Amino acid sequence: MKINFLKKMVLAIAVLYIPVQSMAWGALGHRISGQIADSYLNPKARKAIQAILGTETIAITSNWADFIKSNPAYDYLYNWHFVDFDKDYTPVEMQAFLKTDTTTNAYTKLQFLTAELKKKNLAAPKKLLYLRMLIHITEDIHQPFHAGHATDKGGNDVKLTWFKAPTNLHSVWDTKLIDFQQLSYTEYTAMINHTTAAQRAVWQKSPLSQWIYESHHLAEKLYSEVKADDDLGYKYNYNNIDIVNQQLLKGGVRLAGLLNEIFG
Repeated sequence: MKINFLKKMVLAIAVLYIPVQSMAWGALGHRISGQIADSYLNPKARKAIQAILGTETIAITSNWADFIKSNPAYDYLYNWHFVDFDKDYTPVEMQAFLKTDTTTNAYTKLQFLTAELKKKNLAAPKKLLYLRMLIHITEDIHQPFHAGHATDKGGNDVKLTWFKAPTNLHSVWDTKLIDFQQLSYTEYTAMINHTTAAQRAVWQKSPLSQWIYESHHLAEKLYSEVKADDDLGYKYNYNNIDIVNQQLLKGGVRLAGLLNEIFG
């Protein structure tokens, strides 16, 4: 009996440490960007979204795409969460690459979801699924390592420690930095959601390819600043939390712009 119990405990611990590439921002980060997006919806878009989501808010539904990964029926959605690259692309190279990109990834699927949600006769179940995925993926691609290296699974294979606890580079940006601030998602949103109309207009006007390039460019910078087995802590938080906050904010503002375009 004791042996079986120990085996179960070991298995449970192992599962907790399996790196999951598509868990961008974690629950807290997604809710922050979702709450920010909600604050910039126009009335028409808000009404249309409420008709689809019912009592569920954008902040809460933004995590649905991660929560359902335990259901094999949704395995086909895995590659929708990220777009990885095999080199450091310049803006021109990125544009050229994405123009011919036909693989299943965050870039191609966001274009698909946007086009589908604009259809007036889209069936209600698909409308709900596609809206949830569009919200989640738009937030996902603002986490730099969802546009990272294919060779290391977006930083998942870069093993290091966070205050001496084993983790990886992707997880540091998913959850560790955000959780370290010890704020609820509403408190965090109130802290960082300060933009001007001009700033929002610039961010929302930029194309999807620019969003991805910005994350990719940030990922390249962040890769260069760490090495395997580094122990990250107070200094890493100090040096990078402004980047985290900017990306959470951009993700929310751009999500609002996209939803206003589709439904407004």
